Amino acid sequence: QVQLVESGGGLVPPGGSLRLSCAASGSGSAIGAMGWYRQAPGKQRELVAAINRFGATKLADSVKGRFTISRDNAKNTVYLQLNSLKPEDTAVYYCVADRWDSLTPDDYWGQGTQVSVSS
Repeated sequence: QVQLVESGGGLVPPGGSLRLSCAASGSGSAIGAMGWYRQAPGKQRELVAAINRFGATKLADSVKGRFTISRDNAKNTVYLQLNSLKPEDTAVYYCVADRWDSLTPDDYWGQGTQVSVSS
């Protein structure tokens, strides 16, 4: 079984930045794609960003130019840099990992970390 431990959420003013981290542990086999989903109150969960072991990435249109995803394969850790944050970015952000390298990971889920953007 794989455990995902997230960190880095918090409250920031509009225009601020945050960096989310997620470390995967407990797997006897390699982790494929990793990424982040988010869910705001009353809204559907959406894929924010994903990255596979080969560095291919996918970003939601709403965050392109503001968010950056990266990973350290040796540490099975994925990062999400959130810049120019807007109130509409407020949501619970979930780290996700997959056994395969498809850019829609969904095998393993973290507990979620709250990101709040407000003045």
